[in-house]
Amino acid sequence: MKLIDRYISRQFLVTFLFSSASFAALFTMIHLVDNLDDFFQHHVPTARIVLFYLSSLPETFLLTTPLSVLLSSLFVTGKLSMQSELPALKSAGVSLARLLKPFLFVATLITLVNFVNSCWVVPSMYDWARGFEKRYLKNEGRENDMVHIRESQDRILTVGHVGNDLASGSSVSLEEFKGHRLVSRTDADSLRIVPSGKRWIFYNARHRSFADGAEVFTTRSGAEPVRIDLSTDTFRMLNADPDQMTVWQLYRFISQQEQAGIPGLEKARVKLNTKIALPFAGMIIVMIGVPLSTRKKRSGLALEASISLVVGFLYLGMQKALSSIGYSGLINPVLAAWLPNILFVAAGVVLYRSAND
Repeated sequence: MKLIDRYISRQFLVTFLFSSASFAALFTMIHLVDNLDDFFQHHVPTARIVLFYLSSLPETFLLTTPLSVLLSSLFVTGKLSMQSELPALKSAGVSLARLLKPFLFVATLITLVNFVNSCWVVPSMYDWARGFEKRYLKNEGRENDMVHIRESQDRILTVGHVGNDLASGSSVSLEEFKGHRLVSRTDADSLRIVPSGKRWIFYNARHRSFADGAEVFTTRSGAEPVRIDLSTDTFRMLNADPDQMTVWQLYRFISQQEQAGIPGLEKARVKLNTKIALPFAGMIIVMIGVPLSTRKKRSGLALEASISLVVGFLYLGMQKALSSIGYSGLINPVLAAWLPNILFVAAGVVLYRSAND
């Protein structure tokens, strides 16, 4: 069986790579035609356009893996059936579980590549891929509205406007509470974060303290260092996009946001779990493709491509829809990311058992 294993593995891998390249070329062409007018209007250099599409390839590979894997498994298994190799293997006592081994071996390698791709490569390409669209196509500005950060259990930092450098702010206040009672408040015209010394500098600060019904008011012009137990990347994290973070950066981001008492982290939690769940799609889809194909005596390429597109887009559509529901907090973020995998594993088990009957 080692010879047939190598043969199936090679055929499956070659077909998968060809399918992935075809889907990447198709999606790139569609996007290029759709945005060609914008490229000309903004006078985007050709080199930057090429870099943009090259940097988009890892994400395209990740998203089209379910389509490519299913198409490859259907094509290879169908080819074995058409050449009477599959009936010969069955006659020799080769079970469906044994037939799945070379497919699962290659799918496991694809999963490992996609895991690294999803958790590290795609985020590192974000600046060119999505950042390119924001700079040259959408021209989306970043909103720097007032932010409230719980610095600790009894202190709240408020910044009226965050600077474009994400290391400064204006209209600043730092309030300290004892229970529900305000005991002190510091207002400042502006602040600046000094990352080298992990210092927060207030400028033109006014201090108020409240005790026994009396208020003590002091002012200090110029710069005044203030102890604030927050990361010097706090403002940067407030405006960060989960898509541009690696899995470890996103995990730390969520932890720090929770510590700061910032709500609305459902989207970040869904994104974190999706980065981990999506790479397993290839391995799961194989469990559907091979049993599905062995149930047919013959199948044309058009039918196999149609089945691949329907099932692949069903998976991606379900992933997108459940993620959107998870963003709104209607379902658990972990469930929103993993439910498509769970459902498709169940479908694979059903197909596997029916193919063995």
